[in-house]
Amino acid sequence: MKRKFDIVVPAGQKKERLDVYLTSHVENATRTKVQEAIRIGEVVVDGKQVKSSHAISPGEIIHIELSRPEPPEVLPENIPLDIVYEDKYLLVVNKPAGMVTHPAYKNYSGTLVNALLFHSQSLSKAHPLRPGIVHRLDKDTSGLLVVAKDETTHQKLSRQFANKTTEREYRAIVWGVFKTSEGIIEAQLGRSKSDRKKVAVVKEGKYAVTEYEVMEQFTYLALLRLRLRTGRTHQIRVHLAHIHHPVFGDETYGGRKIAGVDGKKKAEAANLLETISRQALHAKKLGFVHPATKEFMRFDSELPDDMKGILEFLEK
Repeated sequence: MKRKFDIVVPAGQKKERLDVYLTSHVENATRTKVQEAIRIGEVVVDGKQVKSSHAISPGEIIHIELSRPEPPEVLPENIPLDIVYEDKYLLVVNKPAGMVTHPAYKNYSGTLVNALLFHSQSLSKAHPLRPGIVHRLDKDTSGLLVVAKDETTHQKLSRQFANKTTEREYRAIVWGVFKTSEGIIEAQLGRSKSDRKKVAVVKEGKYAVTEYEVMEQFTYLALLRLRLRTGRTHQIRVHLAHIHHPVFGDETYGGRKIAGVDGKKKAEAANLLETISRQALHAKKLGFVHPATKEFMRFDSELPDDMKGILEFLEK
């Protein structure tokens, strides 16, 4: 099985070796893997086979066909879980920041799935690397996830997420001062053309809508309540960065840059950034219809300590 895609070298891109450029712009790629792909003809530039040392130029189209290695077996691991609810059909877990939801390249252990396999003998087998996983959270986003224990439950829960009938509410600490107390961000999202590891607002992207409400406004930060109308990869983080209010601490989307903060407050902001090593984003509430009982269930979770600490400091 192969991954196939094209990268258009953007205007203003400096001269750089093809293998170096692709290593930094292709998700899960190593330089050795890229060089081998170029050598066997899985990478062509403007329709021609070139060497790894080829110097890329703006406007060139790099076509890539990378072979996927067979994934390793996913094993149970004795990792503590914060289980909010459990019955014979499903469970709701509060995922900590820093834990990958399911195994993927370079992350085949220490994930939520490894912990779930140790905890439960029955998880849905809808996907071999993602048993039980109905939806996911980014590694450094904390909060609530529902997990299915059988295929029927998985299918019915997945349909609710697809039909947007679930309730999902997030809290985020973000940069800047808002002019209005609430708003709707509507911008299409897709893979960044300049960096395949990132998501960006792009014309040809997938429709995405995020609602926000300012719960507390501080001098240079704000606490937001957010609701998702769609569920795209990195949606909240990219949407907020798009309106110039990146999530505090988000290294990927500008949340570790101090902007618009002067004097003593700048030093204070820098010190606050040192108290959190990830984006200040938490999936606080989750609601769905239980596939077996037909009861609508709502779950809530406390903010994690790192976000609580920032807010307690700001409130002083």
